[in-house]
Amino acid sequence: MGTRVTFNSPVVLSFVILSGLALLANYMTLGFTNQMFFVTGGSSLFNPLTYLRMFTHVLGHADMSHYFNNMLLFILLGPMLEEKYGSFRLIIVIAATAVVTAVLNRILTDTGLIGASGVVFAFIILASMTSFKEDEIPLTFIIVLVLYLGREVLNGLFSFDNVSQMAHLIGGVCGAVAGYCFTSKN
Repeated sequence: MGTRVTFNSPVVLSFVILSGLALLANYMTLGFTNQMFFVTGGSSLFNPLTYLRMFTHVLGHADMSHYFNNMLLFILLGPMLEEKYGSFRLIIVIAATAVVTAVLNRILTDTGLIGASGVVFAFIILASMTSFKEDEIPLTFIIVLVLYLGREVLNGLFSFDNVSQMAHLIGGVCGAVAGYCFTSKN
């Protein structure tokens, strides 16, 4: 028997594929699909697509660079998290992070939101919490938290780009909450 390739992380791989298809559709429609299905903000609360976009904005990306930057970390961390916590829990983390970042973005800013970086930052924090034990806090978690928070706060204060540091921070909080909930139940 030879070596075979396995679909080892169904949630993570499906997310990467769906995001890639969304990006391809966006290029093929000259930006229409992103505006229609993947960018939050600005639309009426009476528009049903507003509520769909609260989930789907994490699948859309502005361009190839945005997609690759998010997916490289997503696919690096995701399979380990899916193996440790299970597919269902990972879906919950992704969906909860998507909705929480979309709702808070709508409340706090008037800008659109697109991309999986909030979910990626949830994964970063969640991954740093995988070795938590009762009455112990891993030093790696503290270092990741300090470096991550410090970079995002500094970027938020001094960088004027199209990156939503708020989504990163909210994603990190979602990952920390998920990590706490998952480790306190094990």
